[in-house]
This record gives sequence, structure tokens and C-alpha cells, in this order.
Amino acid sequence: MVRAGLTTERLVRAGAELADEVGFEQVTVSALARRFDVKVASLYSHLRNSQDLKTRIALLALEELADRAAEALAGRAGGDALRAFADVYRDYARAHPGRWAATRHPLDPEAAAGSAGVRHAQMTRAILRGYDLSEPDQTHAVRLLGSVFNGYVGLELAGGFSHSAPDSQESWTRILDALDSLLRHWPAP
Repeated sequence: MVRAGLTTERLVRAGAELADEVGFEQVTVSALARRFDVKVASLYSHLRNSQDLKTRIALLALEELADRAAEALAGRAGGDALRAFADVYRDYARAHPGRWAATRHPLDPEAAAGSAGVRHAQMTRAILRGYDLSEPDQTHAVRLLGSVFNGYVGLELAGGFSHSAPDSQESWTRILDALDSLLRHWPAP
């Protein structure tokens, strides 16, 4: 019998909180059942398995991040939009490391197409329109930004920049300035 009050949404949100506490890779249906003090079998009416739980956490995290990015981008353009967008990613990752890891969880094509990942791509391309990039350079720039944001944040969360000066914030600011300059002066093929 399923314990009253357990819903798929409540379980996914609890799974996301668990991911932030113990790491996304450690999230399982069993760990979630322990959190609610219920038998694992009682969760299977809401979740198929741990993979389903992780996919749902990934979709939630992508949605949360897209909502925050859209709010931060409102009324901004060019370098200001680029910085706001980048800061949303970094701030989200620092506040929710497990959820941020979930945003990189592989999704099947159908789930990916219906996810907020599409909104992320649209917002990134909207920022790049302010730099007057056309295809295929726009796609190259989308990949560059994703690589820089994810790489920097991943290294920072792992403590990679905590051992030397200047501080991480100063480097982040300089990197975003450099990206803005690069995008304004994109090299010809």
C-alpha cells in the first residue's frame, strides 16, 4: 500500500534534494524509500526504477534552470545577457550541485525534445543573435559557451581553484569578459 501523501512530484523533488546532499550518482529508489521510511515496493507505483527517478530529476533541474535563466535574461542583450546567463548557471550549480549534475544526465531523444533543454538552447541562441553570428558559427559558439560554463563550474565545485590566487570570482569575471570579446570579434573560418 502506498503511503498517503506520496506523489511522483513529491518523490522527484525529494530525490533532487537528496542529489544535492549526497550527489546525483548516489540517488536510487532505495535511498528515496529510506528517506520516507517506506518499503521500496511502495514507490514503484510512482517510479519505474532508479533510472526513471534520475531522468525525472534531470527534467526538473533543466526546468528550474531554464526558469531562472529566462528571468535573468529579461531586458538584457550582448555582454550583459551573456554574463547574466553564465551567472545563473554558476549560481545554480553552487546552490544545487546534485541537480546541476542531473542537467548533464543523458536523456533519450523523446525526453530531450520535450525537456527545458530546448529552452536553454533557444536562450543561448538568442544571446548570440546580439553578436551577429550566423550558422555554423552560432552552433560553434553554443558549444563553446556550454563547454566553458560546465568546465569551469565543474572544476570550481571540485575545489580546483581554491588553492591559488586570484580568487575564482575574479577569474570568472575575466573569462566572461574574454568570451564577450571573442563573440564580438569571432574569427573567420
